[in-house]
Amino acid sequence: MPIHDQGYRRYGGERAAHGRAWAVIASAGIRTMLRKRAFLGLLLLAWSPFFVRAVQIYAAANLPQASFLAPTPEMFRDFLTQQAIFVFFIAVYAGSGLIASDRRANALQIYLSKPLSRVEYVFGKLAVLLAFLLLVTWVPAIVLLIVQVMFAGDFTFFVDNIFLFPAITLSALIQTLTVSATMLALSSLSKSSRYVGILYAGVIFFTQAMYGVLYEVTRDTSWAWVSFSANLSQINAFIFRMRPTYATPWPVSLAVLAAVVALSAVILERRVRGVEVVA
Repeated sequence: MPIHDQGYRRYGGERAAHGRAWAVIASAGIRTMLRKRAFLGLLLLAWSPFFVRAVQIYAAANLPQASFLAPTPEMFRDFLTQQAIFVFFIAVYAGSGLIASDRRANALQIYLSKPLSRVEYVFGKLAVLLAFLLLVTWVPAIVLLIVQVMFAGDFTFFVDNIFLFPAITLSALIQTLTVSATMLALSSLSKSSRYVGILYAGVIFFTQAMYGVLYEVTRDTSWAWVSFSANLSQINAFIFRMRPTYATPWPVSLAVLAAVVALSAVILERRVRGVEVVA
């Protein structure tokens, strides 16, 4: 039997460019979620408000008696606000196990033992959640804007409200980035995706309940900065040039959300490590 030399040989394959490893993690995560029928059903359900709004726009453009349904900038703001409930469920379903599952399987050691930086790993996981959240916020809102132009047959509404495209984009980015960063940080704190989902729900509902208690005591809506949801509402009101719901200045709400993202980054920096460090 011949014996072949198994000594050192140069790698004959193609090397991937440095810094692109995150895309592999993101694509694998997206494909994994799209294989789940329950998740696909949730995505389809999240698009149901889009179809309702599209029918509203069609009726306003073609039926004189339905002119009161004519689209306004406030309609697009309300649509993004409506999508918040679907953002919540998708974040819990798709995001709670992004890092928790890897920690439970001790996969972080495998990931980070390869030529993969922690930044690439985190960004790849973040991209998975961002992709799905933007799919149910930014994408349908922009398509609604296109639908309005198609049904109206002219660009009058679009030109008169040219700010809507950047407003929708900025609003969706702030909402999805804040939610994704928060969920990813919570996912890094536990090995149980169920516990992470409960923890995220607690953050959302507890902060809203805290604001409710403070409002009942003081009758002052300026305490809205303690609520995760209220801060997003204040920023959206500013972006869409609407009257704000609360007395909290929008820069305060923006600063609070920026602090949440910064805190999430600190947590991820400490928790995403190849080897557990016991303090």
